[in-house]
Amino acid sequence: MTSFCSATIDTSALKHNLQIIRSVAPRSRVMAVIKANAYGHGIVPVARALASADALAVARLAEARQLRKAGIVSRVVLLEGVNLRTELEQAAQLGLDLVVHNDEQARMLEDFEISDAFSVWLKIDTGMNRLGIAAADLNDFLHRLRRCASVRNVPRLMSHLANADDRDDAKTPSQMREFAAITDTQGCERTLANSGGLFGWKGSHFDWVRPGIALYGITPFATGTGADLGLRPAMRLQARIIALRRVEPGQTVGYGGNWRAPVSTRIAVAGIGYGDGYPRHLDNGAPVSLHGHLAPLLGRVSMDMITIGLDDHPDAAIGDEVTLWGRELPVEQVARLAGTIPYELLCGVTQRVDVRYVT
Repeated sequence: MTSFCSATIDTSALKHNLQIIRSVAPRSRVMAVIKANAYGHGIVPVARALASADALAVARLAEARQLRKAGIVSRVVLLEGVNLRTELEQAAQLGLDLVVHNDEQARMLEDFEISDAFSVWLKIDTGMNRLGIAAADLNDFLHRLRRCASVRNVPRLMSHLANADDRDDAKTPSQMREFAAITDTQGCERTLANSGGLFGWKGSHFDWVRPGIALYGITPFATGTGADLGLRPAMRLQARIIALRRVEPGQTVGYGGNWRAPVSTRIAVAGIGYGDGYPRHLDNGAPVSLHGHLAPLLGRVSMDMITIGLDDHPDAAIGDEVTLWGRELPVEQVARLAGTIPYELLCGVTQRVDVRYVT
């Protein structure tokens, strides 16, 4: 490693996860969601690794621009659409598919001079209450978009599941029923399933599925891990031990002294902290992995360092690598102990962490 901490991204795991997703929804095409820097994994390398997906999806125009600048020629769907005429012009130049979720976006397309500029995905709100047109307005919007010179082909229809991460929640089957009822007779391709829908609700698959977190080997559900679904985590976050010391009985470690040594204890200092994206609110005893075995976090996470107990690791040495999450320590487990979700930890890895890619 060239710095105190690094993230290793296994592109073969990404490809494996895409294959698993295809096997779970064999009749659906796959729109791979790579927004937010591919959930912290690096948008351009991930796009290349997932080039066999039927489409890629991003949230922001800048993300799509980054892909095209890197030579990515895959179909790219702009999930939030555009809000300004200048953005619409840029989207046309970049050859993007547009999501339409409000009247103003439809009006911009009606006024756009370039014929057949866009493939369009019309988003319907079925209970997320975030983006999307009302179900009662669907026929009107479809009529307008079908007459729109700037729109090529038949618009596709989409909605988004709000509670698919809970397999016992009644909202998901309700959304599925509503989406099917209002779209069954429209003659349009449809997409509803996110990662939770993909693995938890077969009836949500329709023509396209839109996996996000599952692509990176992480379960979308509140319990378990991606391994339970046949997935492999693509990211391994590591740090080096930069110091070793012994703490005597009664001495405290770190800011606030929230861990006090009950006996003479050997500890390690590893070069990673919340400045790198490691969660500050982990408690004493939260695990890291050293030499393939767990070791406890002792004291508070600081900006640049953590301290680790070495009672079970007498051979630990400066320069040894500590795994904060990866195959041997699922990020789902770390997230639960930190009171957050894996999405936040993955997206929160900062720019000062060295990122390297293996195949």
